[in-house]
Amino acid sequence: MSTALPAIGTRLSYSGALGTIRFTGPVDGTQGVWLGVEWDDPDRGKHDGVKDGKRYFSCLVPNSGSFIRPAAAINYGVSFLSALTAKYVETVRGTASQEKVVLGSSGGAIEVEAVNLDKIRSKLSRLERLKDVSLDNESVSSANPPGEIARTCPEIRGLDLSKNLISSWEIVASITTELPDLRTLSLNQNRLMPLGTSLSVPKPFQKLEDLQLSATLTTWNECRSLLQYLPSLKAIEFGYNRIRLLSDNDSPWPSHENLQSVNFDSNELYSFTDLHDGLENIPGLKRLMLTSNRFSRIPAPPKGTSNKPIHSPLRSVKHLALAFNLLATWPDIDVLHEWAPGLESLTLAGNPLMTDPTHASYARAFAIVKIPSLTSLDGTWISTRERTDSELLYLTQVGKASFSSGPEKHALHPQWLRLSQKHGVSDTPAAPEVQDTLSNHLIGIHVYHAPTAPPQALTEPVLVAYLTAAGAPTALRALTSMTVRSLRLKLFKACRVPRGQQAEARLWLVMPDGGLVELDEQFANRDLAYWGIEEGARIVLVGG
Repeated sequence: MSTALPAIGTRLSYSGALGTIRFTGPVDGTQGVWLGVEWDDPDRGKHDGVKDGKRYFSCLVPNSGSFIRPAAAINYGVSFLSALTAKYVETVRGTASQEKVVLGSSGGAIEVEAVNLDKIRSKLSRLERLKDVSLDNESVSSANPPGEIARTCPEIRGLDLSKNLISSWEIVASITTELPDLRTLSLNQNRLMPLGTSLSVPKPFQKLEDLQLSATLTTWNECRSLLQYLPSLKAIEFGYNRIRLLSDNDSPWPSHENLQSVNFDSNELYSFTDLHDGLENIPGLKRLMLTSNRFSRIPAPPKGTSNKPIHSPLRSVKHLALAFNLLATWPDIDVLHEWAPGLESLTLAGNPLMTDPTHASYARAFAIVKIPSLTSLDGTWISTRERTDSELLYLTQVGKASFSSGPEKHALHPQWLRLSQKHGVSDTPAAPEVQDTLSNHLIGIHVYHAPTAPPQALTEPVLVAYLTAAGAPTALRALTSMTVRSLRLKLFKACRVPRGQQAEARLWLVMPDGGLVELDEQFANRDLAYWGIEEGARIVLVGG
């Protein structure tokens, strides 16, 4: 008797690779039946569902498909409780009261007798007390009969179902509806079929506050249709989904009052206007993560009938991540303040604007000036003193430039008028008073990029030999209000330390008496003046 073929959309695991069935049936020119599979890992695929010019199925990711034969080696997954029990319940041995146990720290050399281990196993396997459960990559593919999950583990608050074989939201809902206190749910690296017109399971996500859907290839429209079932949702992660655009011509979707944080890390978004349209009806949005996308420019926000910026979900954003995009001009940062006038923290590292050698020396200062509400930039706190120094540096740089007219100058530098009035600078081509004031805060630093940490026993000849072996120092100029953390980033750029090696890099300050003090992470938010770093200071950078 022939075995029924799995349905389209069924998830499977084959030789350790996860995939989704997109086709079942015969393939021209071959015998028997085949399964057309789209693999989660595109490198596992061989084509896009086309063989000999005939299309049998389509893939969400190009060239991630292939044909395989139905086989006993294919794993179609297990139920939720089967996976839970296999991971969290150790089988009761039913042996005598004493068992021999090898001490793990002895490397197998020490064996002792333990008493009543079954009793201990029984206590540790009380599933009804579990609060946080991780079934990551445990081949979960289905729920259990109604009521079984609720009776077995009703107190789960955090659940990780990443990288499993769940094929639909209906299955997810059947599991979560029996977990009434569920607050956090991770479904990363699954492949869920689009949500239909409705879910048959009533109120499956009523208390859910945090949902992770990264690397699921879910579209933003599919996600928006899901939000109606998530009344308590506060944060959603939506990275690595190959998304280019958010908005479309679909009918309006209801407002979501509680959603505050959206993470689009590592997608392909490029349009700020589309971003605004796609995030409409999220009035409480506070945190927006756009790291590693493709934004190359930020246009001015659209104006309403009274020539004022229209209401936008971005106007409530307090924390914005734009690191490692393609932003290259300062007007983009000027209008960013118009989109999010209450912005408090921002990341811009990795953009051409911050890494281009032509303006890297003042990039941080300019970013601080252009967003007056900012209190943190690239993870480093902005002190009152640093803001003042940044404003003075900005006035000096702009004062040196020439413009055809005053209006042109004010259009290109919207903060000029406010800051020139604040610091008493006239609207002239040069600002010597500002230059004099700023020079009191700029110091020269000599950086030695050494391959090894300095020796512990230091004498003057040893120090001289060590610095000589490090090669000619790199000269830098820095504001005295700069923090050590900001200085580290500046040194990494100047010495071209690869990103992957920056975390292990270390800094030492050469003291006037020839001793060395490490500028450790514990006080990285202190400014250079705190460390006594003055004009002509010598710093040793080890790493990279």
